[in-house]
Formats: sequence, structure tokens, C-alpha cells
Amino acid sequence: MSETLQTSVLIVGGAGAGLASSIFLTELGIDTHLIERRETTSPAPKAHYLNLRSMEIFRSLGLADEIYERSTPAENMATVGWYTSLAGDGELDGKTIHIMDAFGGGALAEHYGESSPCRTANFAQLHVEPFLYAHAEKRISKREVASSLHFGHELVSFFENELGVLATIRNTANDETYTVQAKYMLACDGGRFVGPSLNIPMQGIERLIDMKTAYFRADLSSFIDDDSPMIRWFSNPESGGAWGSGVMVALGPKDFGRNSQEWLMHFAFNPDQIENVEHEELAEQIKSLLRVTAETKVEIIKTNEWQVKGVLADRFRQGSVFLLGDAAHCHPPTTGLGLNSAIQDAHNMAWKLAAVIKGEASDSLLDTYESERRQVTGKNVRWALYTFQNHLLIDGGIGLIPGAPVEMNTQAYRNLFEDSEIGDTLRHRAKLVIDTQTAEFQAINMEIGFKYQLGALHKDGHESTEREMFERRYYPCTDPGARFPHFWLNNNGKNLSSLDLITIDSFTLFVEKNVEQWSALVGRSPLANKCHVVAIGAGAAQMKPLNDDWNQFKYIGDNGAVLVRPDGHVMWRSKDASGMARFIDELSGFFKS
Repeated sequence: MSETLQTSVLIVGGAGAGLASSIFLTELGIDTHLIERRETTSPAPKAHYLNLRSMEIFRSLGLADEIYERSTPAENMATVGWYTSLAGDGELDGKTIHIMDAFGGGALAEHYGESSPCRTANFAQLHVEPFLYAHAEKRISKREVASSLHFGHELVSFFENELGVLATIRNTANDETYTVQAKYMLACDGGRFVGPSLNIPMQGIERLIDMKTAYFRADLSSFIDDDSPMIRWFSNPESGGAWGSGVMVALGPKDFGRNSQEWLMHFAFNPDQIENVEHEELAEQIKSLLRVTAETKVEIIKTNEWQVKGVLADRFRQGSVFLLGDAAHCHPPTTGLGLNSAIQDAHNMAWKLAAVIKGEASDSLLDTYESERRQVTGKNVRWALYTFQNHLLIDGGIGLIPGAPVEMNTQAYRNLFEDSEIGDTLRHRAKLVIDTQTAEFQAINMEIGFKYQLGALHKDGHESTEREMFERRYYPCTDPGARFPHFWLNNNGKNLSSLDLITIDSFTLFVEKNVEQWSALVGRSPLANKCHVVAIGAGAAQMKPLNDDWNQFKYIGDNGAVLVRPDGHVMWRSKDASGMARFIDELSGFFKS
């Protein structure tokens, strides 16, 4: 065994949470040692949706434009649709059941555009992980931080000592082991090893259903006449509805819409069936479901089996070890909250960890990672379970009866498409029921409207009206714990988003008047040299809002201030400077002068 390596942070796992953690911590000048048991990044599509908040985070690091260039154009992810099949010449083949605006497309575009400087993205995890890996390497090289990425390396054992965590790691290529002494360890291993080793239970539904994902290549262009859907759900009498029939996602990667070269298809299977489906059989099943011609070539690139679960770890921290991503919470795929929650876990964790490692904050700041993220991701898990199970409701809205003979369900579809008064009634019912799935595809309030209730923030007792989780609109506010809202500003002739003024390495104090007074107060606080003051208003030296949005939701009046953390969440606000002294005392519980 070689000499023990020293690092500030050992990152266990090289998927979304791990690679994002490496990027964020490197950006903050913190050295890390990342290990991943696989030889390469994921070859399977897995998650593919990057929501508004994740894209805002990537934008803050200058990565969003490259993602947009390489991922699905907005016009090719504007809707989702429900169909009996893609093609075919049978009486019920190739029929559209319903089309829904989704992901900020169609009628949603104006509201999404007002709410964020970003749009959502469809970028499969098999592309996301290499993208993050490449940028992690670039940042390590650029900043000359003593960080490193080690794929084909697995964690063998670990224990806490007075210096943090001492870990034994095995190189899977040559079976050699070495030890790493880290101040802290981030478990981004999907819950495979670290959490169970610490006896941290996962509470919730461990196995809701078994799924198989087929990642395949096919030319389906001649069977598609609408390029707007990113996701197509299939429902027919023979295959059944919801997850039993299949759901297909276009993946590009060069052309999109009908010309997409690669696709994924999710299927639900009974546990005793899932391992016995061969590639050839699965390819034929896809062709049968889509009703494409016999000559259509379906090439299975890869499959993976997985279990739908909705679980949350009892705790996210144990000593010097923190759980992130799937190690802390596992979601059904609906609403796309899994990968996005993992990226946002890393974003929340990084600035706090950096402040403690640099000696700027006390260890108690790290406790707020659990109090903040466990509350939000717990809600995300419940929401994803709801939206996954709600697809079964859609079956009833269409007229399917579980377990009924094919003949009976066939008649239900005939009735649905019948040109008659009853047909109109059934289609109206189907639309009403399917529209409840806006909870999955129009979930802007889940994406950017969440608030931390406890943690590194000061509640002022004047929160905005609490919105229902089902809300399809985002209502901007400056409540402590909320994401600071986006609004457009003009700075010396250049337009920029309010979010562009927030950086991962400092706090931001937004004020309108008394700039010198506020700057002096900050200078006497534990945040001195860690906070910059931004003046908004009509003054010559101020950034000018392009519209009245800021006045509508700022709450602080003309003499107040809003303090925003490095992760973009409001930490404190006040209508005047009188409360600053008390808040400075509170800050001393976390930050050192």
C-alpha cells in the first residue's frame, strides 16, 4: 500500500452529483479526490431532463450555452403526446389521444421566459456525464487546484478519525489499494455503499415497479408528422396503458424531432420477466408497439433494468460524511427531479463546505445542508411518486379497465374516437384527466419555486402566500429561503439578469438607497470581504430594472436590502438597516469575522 494521500474532500461517485461537486468545489479553490467504480461515464441514457434551476446553475458557470448547442432545440421539446401507436393501418392505429404543452413550450413560453433567463434542456445522462467530466478536468487544470478524477477506482472501506475520514481505495485495473485522508467525504455513490455502511436507513417505497429501458437507434422519420413532442406515451388495447405500453423519448444527438437518430423506450415488466427479454425480442416489441413496417430497423444499443422507488435517507450527514443525489433520495423518473435534485444538492453543499474548509465559517454551517435539502428533496420524492402513479389515472380517463378482455378495451377506444356526441364526451373526459399530468410536465413551481424553511437563513415572519404544489405558475418573491427571482437589468447599456450578479464564491446584497450605509454595515459583519453590494434603481451608478417586476415582489421598500447566498437563495431581508445588527449577531453562529 502506498503513502496516504491528503485531500480536503473525497468524492465517492462520478455521476451527476459527484462530477457537479468536483466542478463547484474546484471553482471555489477546494482540492478534491473523486473516485468512481466504473471505468467510464454512464453508457446508458438514464435521466435526460435538465430543469430551469439546474440550467440557471450551469449558466452561472458559463456552461449553459454549450448544453443548449448539444441538446434538443426548444421547438422539439415543446409538447408531450399520448398515442395509440406511431404508425399502422389498423382502425385504431396512429391515432392521437392528446397533446400537452410541456417544459416551457407552446402557451407556457411567455411565463417561463419571464421567470428565468434560461430554458429547460433535454440532454441525456450518457451525454451529461462526459460533458461534466470534461469541464471538471478543464477547471482542475485552469485553477491549478490539487484535484483529480479517478474512474475504475472503488471505495473498499472508510472510518472517521480526528482528521476527518480515512478511506481505502482499490484500483480495479490492477487490484492495488491506497489510502486517502480527507477532511470530508461526499457520498455520491447512488446509495450502494456509503449509506448502508453507516447504517443510514432509506424510508419510503423501495420497489414500486420494475422497469427496463431500451436505448435504440432507428429511423422513424417517415412515421412522424409532428416535431414538437419530446416524449410520446403509447396506449392501446393490446399492450395496455400507462407504463405497460411504453413511453418513448427522442435523444438526437445530431438531428432532432422526426429526424432523431436515437431514442429511449421505458417498459414496465413483472419481476420474473424483466431479465429474460433479449435484445432481438425487445426490438420486435418496440416495432410491434409503434406499428412500424417490418422493414424498419430497430437496433438496440443498450438496455438497463431498474426499480422505481421513492425513498429518502433518514439523515444526510453523519460526522464528516454527507449523502448527495441518489445516496440521499431516489425518485421515480416523472417530473425529472432525480438528476436535478442531485445537481442542486451539490450546489447547496459546495459553498458551505468551501467556507468551512477555508476557515471562514464554523462546522455548524454544514448542518444546514441536511435541514435545507432533506426538506426539499423529501417533497420532490413525494411529488415524483404522485406524478408516476397518476399515469394510471390516465388509463381510466381514456376508458381502459385493468384486467378487462382485449375486446372490451378495444371497444373503449372505438368509443373514444367515435364521431358522435358520446365520442365528444369521452374525448372531453380524457382531456380533463390527462391534463392532471400537467403536474409532471408544467412543474415550474417545483423547479424554481421551492423554499428552504430552516437552515442558513433568517425568517422575518412575512412570507408570501404559500402556493399549492400543484400550481403551474411560479410566483417570484424575496422570502428568506426562496431562490432570488430573475428580472432583467440594464448596466451601462448592457442587459443582464439579476441572477448574473450572484456568484458561487460570494454573497450579494441588493439595495436601492443608502448604498454607503449598507456597504459600511456589511464591512463590519462576518461577511466582510465575502459580500458585494449591488445598487438597483434610477441613480446614475445603479443598475436599472427594465420593467416594474422588481418593485412588484421586492417587499423591502426603497430603504431595505436583500442578502442572497452564493447558491442564489435569499438569506435575509429587511425594510431598513435597523435589523442588521441583530442579524450580524446571528451570522456569528456560522461565520467568523
